Amino acid sequence: MVDPDSVYIDASVELGTDVTIEPNVILRGGTRIGSGTRIGSGSQIIDTVVGSNCVIWASILECSEVEDEVQIGPFSHLRARSSIGRKARLGNFAEVKASRLEAGVQQHHFSYIGDAILGEKTNVGAGTVTCNYDGYRKHKTRVGKRVFLGSDTMLVAPLELGDDARTGAGSVVTKDVPAGMIAVGVPARNRKPRERDDAPPDKPK
Repeated sequence: MVDPDSVYIDASVELGTDVTIEPNVILRGGTRIGSGTRIGSGSQIIDTVVGSNCVIWASILECSEVEDEVQIGPFSHLRARSSIGRKARLGNFAEVKASRLEAGVQQHHFSYIGDAILGEKTNVGAGTVTCNYDGYRKHKTRVGKRVFLGSDTMLVAPLELGDDARTGAGSVVTKDVPAGMIAVGVPARNRKPRERDDAPPDKPK
């Protein structure tokens, strides 16, 4: 502990070996912290299991599970029943509720993922929102592996996106997106992605 006088830890909390706890941290309830993990200043962790070699910084984690080598924060919020896979990254103002993020998911910027499953190595663009509540019921969003969600994408549940699908910036997706397709527009339409041309500009196309 960097500053024990500024830290609050319930007697029920379990800490692994070589855990670092920075100032102004609160650990409550049945929280368990794995070995080698750093809990950064301003974090509150409640009834949550955090794996080994993680970094949690200025974030709130409630009633959730975090696997090994995950980075969370600053200013992220895991709400109840969230599960974060190995080597995932959650950054500034990323909120997750009752969702599973598989290994390697990147959610670096302001965004909301609720009642959803995101496949391995999916990238969540800034401003992405799962529109999971229709005013009466909550609905599920299922996103495959290696999906690229463009900035400001609205995913109107219930919805499913296949592996390697993509969405364009600002798209409002109301229909399922098949594997390998791209959804663009408001409301979004599915089309095949254009072939990429990675040749340098000084070479003929």
